[in-house]
Amino acid sequence: MSNEFTHINADGNAHMVDVTEKNVTEREARAEAFIEMAPETLQMIMSGAHHKGDVFATARIAGIQAAKKTSDLIPLCHPLMLTKVEVDLEAQPEHNRVRITSLCKLSGKTGVEMEALTAASVAALTIYDMCKAVQKDMIISQTRLTEKRGGKSGHFKA
Repeated sequence: MSNEFTHINADGNAHMVDVTEKNVTEREARAEAFIEMAPETLQMIMSGAHHKGDVFATARIAGIQAAKKTSDLIPLCHPLMLTKVEVDLEAQPEHNRVRITSLCKLSGKTGVEMEALTAASVAALTIYDMCKAVQKDMIISQTRLTEKRGGKSGHFKA
């Protein structure tokens, strides 16, 4: 693990990392998040009975769109030309939750970890938004990077 923050310059100020001289490599990142809810809320989602429509389809589209907009949300992120964004949602009724996973890929000079994390986070937030009229105490948790490939730091797997 590096012992320096890359977004802090020698004067201690925040700055965008210069990736001009870095090599273009294949890069990929995966992330996950969970949203816990009452069994009745999860059943409503799974059965398609939610009055706002298909919760999973909406959350998937929101996550994909969020990955594409990450540099607009996180101040020091580079705008990236993503070549793949995938968001999957898995109902886990045995745990009263939904597991959200994301995958982001590109060929570029900087990683896609923030895009994968943003996709998973916004998909979870979208589920919350669509279901808050039914249940306000849902819990979004365990948002994390699960895997990353490419670039100077190599392969990481949680």
